[in-house]
Amino acid sequence: MVEEQAGDRWEVEALYDTCFAPGREALSSYRLREGVAPVKGLCLVARDASGIIGGAIRYWPVRVGAAEALLLGPIAVHPTRQGEGLGALMMTESLERAEAAGWARVLLVGDAPYYERFGFARLDGVMMPPPTNPQRVLGRGDWAGVKGAVERWNVG
Repeated sequence: MVEEQAGDRWEVEALYDTCFAPGREALSSYRLREGVAPVKGLCLVARDASGIIGGAIRYWPVRVGAAEALLLGPIAVHPTRQGEGLGALMMTESLERAEAAGWARVLLVGDAPYYERFGFARLDGVMMPPPTNPQRVLGRGDWAGVKGAVERWNVG
């Protein structure tokens, strides 16, 4: 697994197109990513021995009130590589990198039963842009006292 490079962009986007439904960019989480650079060092790609991409994960900076956080996603594993543990490996390695880089909070929109094993739990009072289901807003890290709307943040 290596850090995503600028030249990987279109291949990663093609992977996301393969793994997600058409119109994925209409999701509310994409409004938080518009015009914002992903966080360097945390966006990873996994390639096989032939150099073919098997998975990718990205992170974006956001704010919830005055608190800084990471928005995890998208994460995808090519259908031919699913079931090999690649997604779990990308999650674990990228979360370790985020922690080492000093990020205290990570949030995502997803299924709690899957993400609980990585330390994520439902966040009460943290609101993604509509029409996100509040039951699917999950966080990991120090969310004590952090409440409010998730907003785009361009670290610069």
